[in-house]
Amino acid sequence: MCVGLSAKVVDLKDGTAVIDASGAKRSVSAELLDDLEVGDYVMVHAGVAIAKITDDDENETNKIMEEL
Repeated sequence: MCVGLSAKVVDLKDGTAVIDASGAKRSVSAELLDDLEVGDYVMVHAGVAIAKITDDDENETNKIMEEL
């Protein structure tokens, strides 16, 4: 089973996004997503932002992870 991490994009530069996942910031590849902007939420897997998600998706993901 693969698990993705939801996070907020806080910076973008040259195909790399800095994300904030529950206070932890790290750089990931953003090259798969054409229309990504600072403030967007993304699903991250293996160091790559693989999909944009909504704020509601982010909240639901965080709730599920807290329950685990």
